[in-house]
Parts: sequence; C-alpha cells; structure tokens
Amino acid sequence: MHFSSPKMVCETKIVADEHDAIPGTKKESMMWSSPPSSAALNPAEAKDVRKDAVFIREFELGDQEEVRRIFYEGIMERIPNTAFRGIRQQPKTQFLYALLTVLCFFMTKSVTLTCCAPLILMGARYYYSRKVIQSYLDCALHTDMADIEAYYMKPTGSCFWVAVLDGRVVGIVAAQGREDDNTVELRRMSVDSRYRGKGIAKALGRRVLEFAVRNNYAAVVLGTTAVKLAAHKLYESLGFRRTGRSEDYRLPGMSRSPLERLFFQIRYSRYRLQLREE
Repeated sequence: MHFSSPKMVCETKIVADEHDAIPGTKKESMMWSSPPSSAALNPAEAKDVRKDAVFIREFELGDQEEVRRIFYEGIMERIPNTAFRGIRQQPKTQFLYALLTVLCFFMTKSVTLTCCAPLILMGARYYYSRKVIQSYLDCALHTDMADIEAYYMKPTGSCFWVAVLDGRVVGIVAAQGREDDNTVELRRMSVDSRYRGKGIAKALGRRVLEFAVRNNYAAVVLGTTAVKLAAHKLYESLGFRRTGRSEDYRLPGMSRSPLERLFFQIRYSRYRLQLREE
C-alpha cells in the first residue's frame, strides 16, 4: 500500500464516553436510531424516531467551528478526571502524598496544617493538570485541529468524520493511515457531553473500522490516556485488545519539572485491532 500522511506534532489522545450497542453498516454514510418499543409506530412515535436518527458523514469545512468546540470541551473534561480520578490508578503517588502529610505533622506539630495538607496536594494536582492539559490542547488546536481538511481529508489513507443529530454536529473521529506498518490510527474521538449514552461513540469507532477494512489496512491502533473505565470498555467492545501501558507518560506540552512530575502523572494505554495477517 502507498499512503501519504502529514507529520503530526501532537500524539494521539482519545476522548470517549459511555455507549450502547448499535447496528453497523458498510454504507459511506451511516445512520442508526433507537429501536422502537413495538413493531407498529403511530405518527408521533415515527417522528421521534426520525428526530433521534444519527448520521455519520465525512467532515465538511462548515463543520470546523463545532468540531473544534467538541474537541476543546472533551479535552477540558480531562483536567478534573486526571487530577482526582487518576490518583486512584497511582498507588505510589498515594503513598508519597500520605508520607508528605505525615511529615507535615512531625515538622509543624500542627493538626490544622496536617489536615490541610491533603487539600493543598489535591489543589496542586488540579493546577498542574490544568497547566499540562491546556498546553496539550493548545498544541492540538494549532496543528491538525487547526486545518482538518489538510491533515485528514486531503492525504490518501486518512479521513475525518462527524456524527450529526437533528442537523447538529454531536461527535467527531479521525483516521490517519500509517504507511510504515500498514495500520490506521483512530484519533480525536469525542462526543458532545449533552448527547452521550446514545451509542454515538461506538458508531464513530465502527466507521473507522469500516474505513480500515475498505482500504486494506492490516490493523487499527489507538492510544489513550482516558481515566474513565467506560472509554476502555468501548474499545474492547469494538474488538480492540490492549497491547501496552505506560504509567509515567509524557504528554505533549509537559516540561517535566520536579513539581510537575510530583503533581501530574498520567497512564497511557495502547490498543490494537488486527484485521488481517501481513
């Protein structure tokens, strides 16, 4: 295969949400809707079904503003998740913070300061999570997300899709072909927080898999720093298998200063779905 793709500055990050099973399709434009509760529908019910229909179509230039908004909001959600939920996945950090709290008591002999220590540590985690993630966001918004047409629509072997509900863009996903190992990378998946729980993320993921099959890629790969278990269950439900994990991943935009290393840690997981043997 001979695919050309632009050099990316930022690495892959995925934002995904909870999902339900939905029917797939191999059409260029994909539509799905919530199944009716009975075989027969009255006119009012039929209107509701049409209203709930979600279309997956290729990106158009007029989508740029909404696409960037969905991406921005999805990444910003990662700040509290990384700062607070993320610490549950970091036993070494928990131990270190507990040790610092104990040392605070022995050094100050103040119960008040010791009780405040965990709050100060969590505040520092939030500050550095916001600092690093905003730096990453700025990087993404000035590279591929600044010109989706150039990064994903023009190069052969790559594409960008949007999910549309009732005329409104509610979800996004990209596929970027990699010629060196004949794989396609699933990137930039995000769903508007107001439309989650409808299976949109899974529909977008399936669209990438269909694209990979049609273009004879050997596998689909992705990398994620998602903290929520629902995101990982989504990838597994699509057939992906985890192939690696890094506990101290360097997110683009990190300075790796001592304070940043103390208050910001993130887990990076790699997934792969093998489509055929090379």
